[in-house]
Amino acid sequence: MPTTTLSGHEVHVDDEGFMTEYDEWTEELGAELAKQIGIDMTEAHWALIRFLREDYLVKGETATTRRVQAAGGVPVKQQFALFPKKPAKKMAYIAGLPKPAGCV
Repeated sequence: MPTTTLSGHEVHVDDEGFMTEYDEWTEELGAELAKQIGIDMTEAHWALIRFLREDYLVKGETATTRRVQAAGGVPVKQQFALFPKKPAKKMAYIAGLPKPAGCV
């Protein structure tokens, strides 16, 4: 499995750059990942990222935008406002989770 260095920490990633080891992630790394894709994190962003990480522990897979709306209570429109163009993919990337199987 490939590795990369983020904020001075070596982390495992897949071929697309998504982190593959849940326990290697920190909010510091999440902030660095967000910066790499041009997202300025606010508390609203962090609330979604925290939800995704908690939900991953329960479900064993990365939530799609539909699940974030249904289980997390955040409308898809708001997800697109916070993470433009591909919210599920961007949220998963920042959260240090695998790319979601489907974006919707």
